[in-house]
Amino acid sequence: MAMKIRLARGGSKKRPFYSIVASDSRMPRDGRFLEKLGTYNPLLAKDDENRIKMDLDRIKHWLGQGAQPTDRVSRMLEAAGVVEKKVRANPKAAVPGKMMTERAAKKAARAAAPAEE
Repeated sequence: MAMKIRLARGGSKKRPFYSIVASDSRMPRDGRFLEKLGTYNPLLAKDDENRIKMDLDRIKHWLGQGAQPTDRVSRMLEAAGVVEKKVRANPKAAVPGKMMTERAAKKAARAAAPAEE
């Protein structure tokens, strides 16, 4: 059975609240789960201690059983120090888009024009 530690959405419309759960990967996102491992409230301030609550002992148990955390849960576990930080590659993050390169070229052309005179 492929196990995942993931977020299950709750709360009302425009007011998200997530439960951190251990579930079978074939189950729906908000469907059946085996165990509730914590909660995540994104509406609270980032420095609030109630924003993320996790039962770290049970999370370590499920990780030992072979459960794979999703990317967002993995980031939370990295911040808590449970798992080691992964190297993530986003090669296009620092490359400017088409419009920005055109603006930079125009700006460089304007800067070079007065220098020639």
